[in-house]
Amino acid sequence: MNARRLRARLRSSLRGWGGVGAMAALCALAVVCALLLPLTQPPGPDDAAASTLTRGLQTRAETCENPQDQSLDPAGGSGSTPTLDAIKARKDRRLIVGVDQNSYRWGYLDPNNESGALEGFDIDLVHRIAQDLLGDPDAVQFKAIPTSRRIDAVRGGEVDMVVRTMTISCSRLAEVAFSAPYFRTGQQVLAPKNSSVTGYDTSLAGKRVCSADGSTAHDALAADRTSGRLPASTDIRTTVPNQLDCLVKLQLGQVDAVVTDGALAASQAAQDPTVELKGGLFTDEYYGVAMKRGADDLVREVNGTLRDYLKDPDGWRASYTRWLHPTMDQGGRKSASATPPAAHYQ
Repeated sequence: MNARRLRARLRSSLRGWGGVGAMAALCALAVVCALLLPLTQPPGPDDAAASTLTRGLQTRAETCENPQDQSLDPAGGSGSTPTLDAIKARKDRRLIVGVDQNSYRWGYLDPNNESGALEGFDIDLVHRIAQDLLGDPDAVQFKAIPTSRRIDAVRGGEVDMVVRTMTISCSRLAEVAFSAPYFRTGQQVLAPKNSSVTGYDTSLAGKRVCSADGSTAHDALAADRTSGRLPASTDIRTTVPNQLDCLVKLQLGQVDAVVTDGALAASQAAQDPTVELKGGLFTDEYYGVAMKRGADDLVREVNGTLRDYLKDPDGWRASYTRWLHPTMDQGGRKSASATPPAAHYQ
């Protein structure tokens, strides 16, 4: 039935109805016609273009392998830098960067720091990028972005980039562009020391597990429970906007375990001596700087910075030693994360 015939039948049924009934029917008519309208109209050029783009992005995500190796070579490109030029042309000539302000040793506000400046491993990297791109390490406007809003903030133009323990994944490559990797980690379980949970295994049966909304941890939990790798009785319904909120829920007894990046879990265990890492890493993941798709010049510039930063003894290695070594290299053992990841460009 098309919209015109439906409208005629509803007009006929309205005869003899009272005011309230007629108003309800008219509201129903408006809703139904609105729903039917796209089905009765031929697709326009914009619709076709959007459909083609969606299919292209889906195909890229489905066929993607080694997402950490999909970024652009800093030595390539045409030499044109429209994205960077627009940033430099701002009245307030600063990079706008989405970061975390609650992740201990990554991006956080130290109450003992009188300057009130953000500190951490990710923050060090942001300052180096600002130095290379704008000639001033402090030419940065930091914006606190929840885990769940990182992609939206980039796509919506709220920020120029996100540097916030963000894993490069195939699905995310369909929505944002990433730099080459700057850190290697994986998912791990965090639970109270006296818990019966032993790791990412059958000990999670019947347990309440928290993860951040929009995180690779939540994606892994959902996929593994469906596949049977995770017990079907594991309760993964608890999600939070910011990953640190999971630690709070664990401390309050509202959940039994947390699944997050091992690097973040190690920092949280350092904050709270009553919790510990359970089992080893069960995924292999890489952090990258997220930027808007199409901002190829900015991606290449950031990759140039990373190429030098990861080799510089006073860059990546010094930052790791200062911020992460105390929490990640325990018992005299060197974490696999202690070595900068190699860059392989597309």
